[in-house]
Amino acid sequence: MAERTTYLLVDGENIDATLGVSILDRRPEPQERPRWNTVLDFAESAWQQPVKGLFFLAVPHELPTSFVQALIAIGYRPVPLRGEGKVVDIAIQRTAEALVERDGDVMLVSHDADFAPQLERLAEHPHRRVGIVGFGEFMAGGLRDVPGAEFFDLEYDVAAFKSRLPRVRIIPIDEFDPLEFL
Repeated sequence: MAERTTYLLVDGENIDATLGVSILDRRPEPQERPRWNTVLDFAESAWQQPVKGLFFLAVPHELPTSFVQALIAIGYRPVPLRGEGKVVDIAIQRTAEALVERDGDVMLVSHDADFAPQLERLAEHPHRRVGIVGFGEFMAGGLRDVPGAEFFDLEYDVAAFKSRLPRVRIIPIDEFDPLEFL
């Protein structure tokens, strides 16, 4: 029997926009962006199986060659897209729909409710795991409602950042450090 695979579908623009607009209130600097290799490693470790990472990106003009080469070097398959509308959303939706007919688990990195119908359909398979990775407080309600989906916080669970982000979160009292607020 073939080894099961996790398909990691990354909506990098959604994560970048959430990070910039909702958390940092400015465009993220390169060192403030997620370490995408850590995300790939996390997906493999979380479900103890090989991962096929697909990183979807809209390319309105020239291919961002250095970024694409970096993605390839760390193990992703870049999916550069051009066209009318939300090309990244369309491509991720089509990919999720194609995965319904395949064995394997699916982990989405996004906050976008546009993917909820496809993830719900994927979750209908009794032996498939569906995971959603992002910032918990910005996760769209439609994604939160996907039956049986596992949620992973990009900062706290995945540890995809080199330094702590300025997020407001509920703090377990055992982790509370008053010096962080003084």
